[in-house]
Amino acid sequence: MRALSAGLAIYNEAMRNLFLLALVAMLAACSPNQNWRQVTVDGTRLKVQLPCKPDRTTREVPLGGVSVPLTVVGCESGDAMLAVMTAALAPGADAQAVLQGWHKATLANLQAPQTQEAQAWQRPGFMPLGAAQRITAQGQRADGQAVTAHAVWGAYPEGDHVRVVHAVVYASKAQPQLAQTLFDGLQP
Repeated sequence: MRALSAGLAIYNEAMRNLFLLALVAMLAACSPNQNWRQVTVDGTRLKVQLPCKPDRTTREVPLGGVSVPLTVVGCESGDAMLAVMTAALAPGADAQAVLQGWHKATLANLQAPQTQEAQAWQRPGFMPLGAAQRITAQGQRADGQAVTAHAVWGAYPEGDHVRVVHAVVYASKAQPQLAQTLFDGLQP
């Protein structure tokens, strides 16, 4: 009887440990790996939603043949990299041409042979431009690894000038819902 009681105690201890391990695994599976937060891009009124604490930088880049400060906020969530970039164009600059050039440069940088999906993109507050588009493209990272990019380009009026915006999700496989949440969170 004593052996049976000791055997049951060991069995109960093992079952309790297995239950606790399963409970911890379930709680970890239910924990969100994304903590969405609203971020205002420095020097603008643009608000974006990001699933992780963003890094920020500003640097001079050529857009539309003119060097402009490009502000970037972005972060990594799982295997995806999310970024929102924005720059103010000089008064009178052609936002349509700038967005078209930015679109081409992005696809060239990806070494994307073709755009898999392209559609007009419009959000409240953004200008209805033909070059305001949403795409999904397959390409390569700088290290040669395959990457899927979900990207949008748009522009909105800001005082006496236009501000152009590019938001993108790069991941090893398509992340359409992550991209949709990022794009829906863009608020000029």
